[in-house]
Amino acid sequence: MNPSATPLRRQSSCASCAYRSSRMFCNLSPTALMEFDGLGMQMSLPKGAIVFHEDDVSNGVLILCTGQVKLSCSSKDGRTLILKIAMAGDVLGLGAVMSGCRYEVTAETLEPTIVKNIRPDEFLAFLEKHGQASMHAAKALSEEYKSAFFDARRLALSPSAAGRLAAVLLDWGRAASAGKPEMIFTMTLTHEELANLAGTSRETVTRALGRFQKDKLIEIRGTSITIMAPARLEALAS
Repeated sequence: MNPSATPLRRQSSCASCAYRSSRMFCNLSPTALMEFDGLGMQMSLPKGAIVFHEDDVSNGVLILCTGQVKLSCSSKDGRTLILKIAMAGDVLGLGAVMSGCRYEVTAETLEPTIVKNIRPDEFLAFLEKHGQASMHAAKALSEEYKSAFFDARRLALSPSAAGRLAAVLLDWGRAASAGKPEMIFTMTLTHEELANLAGTSRETVTRALGRFQKDKLIEIRGTSITIMAPARLEALAS
């Protein structure tokens, strides 16, 4: 864990978490949730903190309680690929702990963030005891696989850079809205980073965002983006 992490003396209760009902893993039965609440330690991280590095030895599963975390990987020649923006309720490092491998990605906070850090032995013992939690972990891994598949398909088969960007914005909006009718989220990436995620150039992202606004597909106010016409964006993405 990053040395800038600060343990929270008063940990928030998982039972009162606003994201629990809309996120897969933490939506547990009262008995399992009570035990899960007592596991691990909540940590506060500033913006720009490295939660863990790619290829680090796995030392825990991290539940993202608040904030956003950028997941990326790098090549030997120094290039970096942004894979995903993790949202509150997501589980980080799950695959590494379940398989006993090193972390596959680097996780960096995009804003002040709170995570719940659970040691591998604690986490695996909890899964062994609670079948529901094991099923949720399996489903979370399945969702990671599907997400990676659809991201690869989007980058390889999308007919246009604008379509790829539309798909990224839709994915982000759906994850941030957590089932609410309005898709609104905070854009915590630069245009350069957003271009990396969409597989295009910074200039193309800037032009496409301007066009999306002009066509009333999205509304941008500062760092806040509201998706105004999801069906039209979906048509562009496909």
